[in-house]
Amino acid sequence: MDLARFAVEKRVISALATLLIIAAGLFAYGKLPRFEDPEFIIRQAQVVTPYPGATAEEVASEVTEVIETALQELSGVKEVKSVSSPGLSTVNVEFTIQTTKTHADLRQRFAQMRAKILDTQSDLPPNALETQVYDDFGDVYALYFAIVGDGYSISELRDYAKQLQRQLLTVGGVSKVVLSGVQDEVIYVEYSTARLVELGLSPQQIAQVLEGQNLVLPAGSVLAGSFRIEVRPQSAVDSIEAIENLRIANPETGASFRLSDIASVSRGLAEPASLQLFRDGKPAIGIGISNTLGGNVVAMGDAVKAKMTALTSERPIGIELLPISDQSSSVKDSVDDFVLNVILALVIVVGTLLIFMGLRSGVLMGGILLVTVAGTLAGMYLYGLDMQRISLGALIIALGMLVDNAIVVVEGTLVRVQRGEDARSASIAVVNQTKWPLLGGTVVGLLAFSPIGFSPDNTGEYAGSLFWTISIALLFSWLVAIWLTPYFCTLLMKAGKTAVVAEENAVLKGYRAALKGAIRMRFVTVGVVFGLFVSAVLGFALVPPGFFPNSTRPQFVIDYFLPQGSDISQTNSDIAAIDAHVRTLEGVIGTNTAVGGGHTRFMLVYSSEDSNSAYGQILVDVEDYRQIDALRPQIQSWIEETFPASNSKVWKFVLGPGGGSVIEARFSGPDPVTLRELAEKAKTIFDEQGAIAIKDDWREQVQVIRPQINTENARRLGLSQADISQAINGHLSGEILGLYREGDELLNITMRPFERDRNDVGALQNLQVFSTVTGTYVPISQVVDSFDLVFEAGNLRRINRQLAITAQADNPPGVLSGDTFEMVRPHVEAIDLPPGYALEWQGEYGDSMEANEGLASTMPLGFGAMIVVVILLFNAVRQPLIIWLTVPLAIIGVVWGLAATQTPLEFMAILGMLSLTGMLIKNAIVLIDETDTQIASGKERMDCVVDAAVSRVRPVALGVLTTVLGVMPLLWDPFFQSLAVVIIFGLSFATILTLIIVPTLYAIFFGVKNDEIKGTDEPEPA
Repeated sequence: MDLARFAVEKRVISALATLLIIAAGLFAYGKLPRFEDPEFIIRQAQVVTPYPGATAEEVASEVTEVIETALQELSGVKEVKSVSSPGLSTVNVEFTIQTTKTHADLRQRFAQMRAKILDTQSDLPPNALETQVYDDFGDVYALYFAIVGDGYSISELRDYAKQLQRQLLTVGGVSKVVLSGVQDEVIYVEYSTARLVELGLSPQQIAQVLEGQNLVLPAGSVLAGSFRIEVRPQSAVDSIEAIENLRIANPETGASFRLSDIASVSRGLAEPASLQLFRDGKPAIGIGISNTLGGNVVAMGDAVKAKMTALTSERPIGIELLPISDQSSSVKDSVDDFVLNVILALVIVVGTLLIFMGLRSGVLMGGILLVTVAGTLAGMYLYGLDMQRISLGALIIALGMLVDNAIVVVEGTLVRVQRGEDARSASIAVVNQTKWPLLGGTVVGLLAFSPIGFSPDNTGEYAGSLFWTISIALLFSWLVAIWLTPYFCTLLMKAGKTAVVAEENAVLKGYRAALKGAIRMRFVTVGVVFGLFVSAVLGFALVPPGFFPNSTRPQFVIDYFLPQGSDISQTNSDIAAIDAHVRTLEGVIGTNTAVGGGHTRFMLVYSSEDSNSAYGQILVDVEDYRQIDALRPQIQSWIEETFPASNSKVWKFVLGPGGGSVIEARFSGPDPVTLRELAEKAKTIFDEQGAIAIKDDWREQVQVIRPQINTENARRLGLSQADISQAINGHLSGEILGLYREGDELLNITMRPFERDRNDVGALQNLQVFSTVTGTYVPISQVVDSFDLVFEAGNLRRINRQLAITAQADNPPGVLSGDTFEMVRPHVEAIDLPPGYALEWQGEYGDSMEANEGLASTMPLGFGAMIVVVILLFNAVRQPLIIWLTVPLAIIGVVWGLAATQTPLEFMAILGMLSLTGMLIKNAIVLIDETDTQIASGKERMDCVVDAAVSRVRPVALGVLTTVLGVMPLLWDPFFQSLAVVIIFGLSFATILTLIIVPTLYAIFFGVKNDEIKGTDEPEPA
């Protein structure tokens, strides 16, 4: 179908189509989901199995091994990681992208996993508790608030938080509402050990009294006349006083006592404390709110805030909701900034066209660009894309490229109109002549981005919308160029009364002379260009390495570790001091502290630390993100000087997948002792090279008191190891006697000695163990020979069922991570590994290699398709060969641009290099196609080579100029800065060389002689 002819003949339809496209674009802009980062699926689940009392080694062999075996029997498993710690097995499983492309596929895998785990329960040791499966591991809570209140206890804050949680779950667009920092309440029954022994009572006897006192059980019903009336007894234990009044009888003596006579009953928080939250040093409850899958986080945030405002009257006076992370606001600001960049780029592009093409042509191109952008937004909406960092950046990148096709059509039409031809026939003729080369160039241009679109890794999924957005934009720009552009040309272009032969300006004359000289000395020209290429290859050493850039989020993180096994109260004390110090620093406006674990996952690229009493984390809010670089070294050095026994890290968020330490050396092998030795060697190297935050993921060994039980005496006195362990546990941690019901809460009733008894390590020697056989207390010294202090593994980590330890470190402030890595790498790789052991780099280098491998796996497909398209386009071999020989020229401008600006070669810069390939090939296609066309017309070949190049200078230069100027706003965006530098320097320099080297190579490959000319230097009409 001749779309150009249809457009100019059916003018009303063309006008209507234009209006409908613009309307569809406006509709899509309002409806497209908005996010800060692209949504990608977290294909991980966590399987947790408590095994109380077991060592890390026992957990690993008896529980973790069973769970790992079951998980690895599932299909589509990418990796199984496990942490075996005393009393707890934690196994993380990750599925491959190929087998879980959608959320539905992932839910199916999770269902299979749950069934598999259920089947393994019979294979676990008898004392192991029920396995818990958490498949919402990757949920992101876009709104994360701290609930604080002066004068309110943590329990009162929790009560309000639960009330608010119920209300927010009714808001449209809300998926989940979770609370963090909640401390469980407990009813404590505290006693004097000596008093209990004196009365001959055991905790078990007291537990028997409490058992069943507060259970909800049916009591039957009775028929009374025509009614059946339920019998429902009132709870016997409905208050603290009721517990105190329970009577305990000694079965041996018959004496009875009120519980308050032998113990103190009180209400308190569970000990040791679990995860604790603080906002600006005040106790807080965290509330995280996630949006529904694919929902608009901005709309959800507005609805939640409106609901909170409506509920203000129900909020107790003094309680506040303070934002820790508000993704709806940051997304709105981010989208607004990007839209401003898009508008700025649009203005730059249109302004450039007005300057170089004249008023009519410039206005024409501006209208075409507007229609194309609107159509692209509509296409994004129909395809299911959303507005976020990547897709909006892709729009800016595409802006300059969108006009390339239309420039060729408008420029060709303008030339014909200036010769006296009417705009209608001129535009139709130009479209029919150029539509297939333009389509070929467009397809090549979008195929250049295909490696990222089809990259089979997390980075590819994160940045994949770049390919799809640009593909929609470029294909629609081609459609507009061959369909609506002729219609627009008939509106704004009018034929002159007399034909005008365009004269070359000084620039074109200078280019013609330079090109002739280059072709005349063709092999020297090729040699010079090759020399520039070699210099660029060597210049790679001057380009800083990188992966993903730091975020512009006005918030940074302090990670704080004490030696493994430290009590949470000590961690809390240290973190409170750090928090107080940080809040005195200039630029800091708030702190959000978590002790005993990490925060709720409030952004996609944030990964929360597992529960650990020796760990704390502070999210520090600042006025401006540019202040962070000055604060980081200041805080880092203060912590190291003030708390020398700690391990800390002050770090910034990154824009992209990753996380963890920047430098990670993972050693794997069979023996844990050897692995620790290897990790220590690596950590020593890290320290010698100036790295900071040096640690390993096994952490320190923990101190353990190990009773040496005399089994023979224990059996003679009617005691088992379980009896002795239970007595020690009851003395130190308390024994759960029953449950206390209070509304919808179930509180444990825990019996334990007074604090002075249970916290005295020496008192263990005097502990009395109640024997159910003799009915009397037995001194523990009769069944325990000694209490030895020993060291045990605090963590045993395995990757795919093989023991693995990771030595970790970070670059010091002011030093690039890539430079630090290059300093430590040769020394670590020189470590002598025993047979059966392996070293693997993780961290930023490992993530970068994985991402690059993902690109490398899809590059052959993308480049192969590009080669096929070019060959099909020309139905020849020499022309495609010339084009592909020019592609490496992009490296020249790229390398020297990155080196001159000291911009790291990040992942987005690599994407920029791929995009350059498509842009250069497209320009070369247009140039060579014009050369072939002129030669086919019968002109002298040398004249054709030169004239074709001169005639293509303006459309090629305008296309390059609009692309370069269009991405200028991205220079101030940290995420796209490296990509912008690559396009600006690479495309500018490579285009200049292309306009010289392509005609030169054409002359070489086709044997065009210098004397194949008409005999005059006068230019042919353009």
